Amino acid sequence: MYMVIRKYTKVRSVADAARRARSGIGHIQGESQGFKSYYVLDGVEGVGVAVMIFEDRESANEANKKLLEFVQASLHDLHLGDPEIVAGEMLVNIQSDQ
Repeated sequence: MYMVIRKYTKVRSVADAARRARSGIGHIQGESQGFKSYYVLDGVEGVGVAVMIFEDRESANEANKKLLEFVQASLHDLHLGDPEIVAGEMLVNIQSDQ
């Protein structure tokens, strides 16, 4: 598994970005081969974090191209700025049995 984390620090409205991401990015990622899951968290005071999980690096890189197009076209008014990006192979995945 491969994880990509994007941290935005000057988002005008994280809630609005998350709402738009649910429809736009959710659709894009759902059609991307190797896509596993997508999360957005509100870190308050303009900080938004997006976490994406893929089967492998190649799938993540391919989906990233489509994602960047969507962000530039549909979220530009939220002034996201350039995110801090951390990506790599997942080493541990612990899930609840419930």
